[in-house]
Amino acid sequence: QVQVVESGGGSVQAEGSLRLSCTVSGASYGSNYMAWFRQGSGKEREGVAAIEPSFGRTYYTDSVKGRFTISQDNGKNTVSLHMNSLRPEDTAMYYCAAALGIATLNPLDQYEYNYWGQGTQVTVSS
Repeated sequence: QVQVVESGGGSVQAEGSLRLSCTVSGASYGSNYMAWFRQGSGKEREGVAAIEPSFGRTYYTDSVKGRFTISQDNGKNTVSLHMNSLRPEDTAMYYCAAALGIATLNPLDQYEYNYWGQGTQVTVSS
C-alpha cells in the first residue's frame, strides 16, 4: 500500500524559514513526479513546487520563485521543500503529492497526481 507522509511545518515569523519533508513508501517503482501543493483558508489548492526525480527538473509557481527550493533527498521517493523569506500569505496547509505510474503533463496541476499526504500546516505571522 502506497503511503505519502509529510513532516515539518509549524509556525514562524515573517522572513523566517521552514523545511518540509515528504517520503513515499510502499511503491514498487519510483515516482514520475513529486510536488508540494498548498491550500489557504478559503482558497483553492495551488501547486507550489514540483520535481521530476529521474532528471532533477524542478518547477515553481511564480509567487515562490527565489524563496522556495524543492530537492530530492537520498532517493527518488523523498523530497524536501526549503522555504525561505516566508510571508504571511504563505500560510496554508501544505500537501505532498506523488505521481506513480501515470504520465504528467503539467507538474503543478493537482489533477496530475494520484497519491497524496495528509498535509502539514505552515503558519507565518507578521
